[in-house]
Amino acid sequence: MRVLGDFSVTDVIVVGGGPTGLMLAAELRLHGVRVVVLERDAEPTKVVRAMGLHVRSIEVMDQRGLLDRFLALGKRIDNGGLFAGMDKPWPSDMDTAHGYILGIPQPLIERVLNEHAAEVGVEVRRGCEVVGLSQDDDGVTVGLADGTRLRSRYLVGCDGGRSTVRKLLGVGFPGEPSRVETLIGEAMVTMPEDELTAVVTETRKTQKRFGLMPLGDGAHRMIVPADGVAEDRAVPPTLDELKRQLVAVAGTDFGVHSPRWLSRFGDATRLAEHYRVGRALLAGDAAHIHPPTGGQGLNLGVQDAFNLGWKLAAEINGWAPAGLLDTYHAERRPVAADVLDNTRAQILLLSTEPGPRSVRRLFSELMDFDVVNRFLIEKITAIGVRYDFGEGHELLGRRLRDVSLKHGRLYELMRTGRGLLLDQTGRLSVEGWADRVDHVVDVSEELDTPAVLLRPDGHVAWAGDDQRDLLRHLPRWFGTAKA
Repeated sequence: MRVLGDFSVTDVIVVGGGPTGLMLAAELRLHGVRVVVLERDAEPTKVVRAMGLHVRSIEVMDQRGLLDRFLALGKRIDNGGLFAGMDKPWPSDMDTAHGYILGIPQPLIERVLNEHAAEVGVEVRRGCEVVGLSQDDDGVTVGLADGTRLRSRYLVGCDGGRSTVRKLLGVGFPGEPSRVETLIGEAMVTMPEDELTAVVTETRKTQKRFGLMPLGDGAHRMIVPADGVAEDRAVPPTLDELKRQLVAVAGTDFGVHSPRWLSRFGDATRLAEHYRVGRALLAGDAAHIHPPTGGQGLNLGVQDAFNLGWKLAAEINGWAPAGLLDTYHAERRPVAADVLDNTRAQILLLSTEPGPRSVRRLFSELMDFDVVNRFLIEKITAIGVRYDFGEGHELLGRRLRDVSLKHGRLYELMRTGRGLLLDQTGRLSVEGWADRVDHVVDVSEELDTPAVLLRPDGHVAWAGDDQRDLLRHLPRWFGTAKA
């Protein structure tokens, strides 16, 4: 970081030090971009708003060499229950090397990402609240609550559903307000475990938004419908409020006491009108909020960061082709819109009303068909995402699963965050782009195409065996060739 006048100047300011912001900052550092993360909270949160990583996020962590750290702290979950809590088995031949959910609470996810960010040189400043923002043709200036001003070439708001950055930019956030609310927390209980299990099992036959999960040492994670919608969900519920709702829904408060933390969430569904305003961008919950049904929120934000990081770095490093940065909005906003739609549907299917319960029974029958079950699981886990790159090979626009090679495996080759030409012919070349694209000559019995060009986020930008055709596609994603 350099100082210019009374400003500290860097390449990118990331506002928000949650999973999205930390992932984005680390992606930028892979490409030598100077980045500062500004986090309002002085200490990491203990609130567990997310409980795991889905398939695509697991793949992302594998592509960056982080998966072993997460596996050491989490638990593989191979059963179903992703779509509206319907317990259907996963297809045995899903298009991934990681056909499972990794159960791991958000504070541990943030810890690993924070450690990774520190290792690659990200500066995280805690206790820094952004209160002002302005931009011009050359950069963005932010004002902090303590009177400090910072300057950067670009800024990304990863500061959550109540995003200050989004509000300061004046970006519209249309959608629907919360109609139902849920209480969530971790606390001790006194009811014997066998009795508790029997009550939970019986209650969940009709109350799909209710649950208690043992955490060890008498502590449980609990979720229960609230009585109405609070005026300010930033204010946590009281222990008495939690007890009342447990009694109302399950007929007992389970002897709950000594809460570690309590919180609430609603089913508001909103999507930012724009992901970019000049030199400022939005990612994660700052760009989209939705019910947590299906556990997609944290994963969606991490995947936003994975899409944006290399594009913003290319812009800063001077080789981005025209319009590359705008593909972030074009690709990720439709993905978020689809998540909003499927969570709306899931909330409806969790209702205790007779009509939605009938639809739920019908959906359950439909999910017994493999094609329906597969479609919904691929949607929730994001491995079904396909960006619109135009007409072409069936792989075009899709992320490529990890495949075994004669000399290793694909995702081990993607740790640097560069593009990759996997060439099974040995006849192709990326001369002129070798500073941005790795050329690997190797073969795989799992890949039924002569060669694939992968973007840094693992999506297929080209497939085939014609050098002239490859040369027409390289500039679209990797800019002008060097002489």
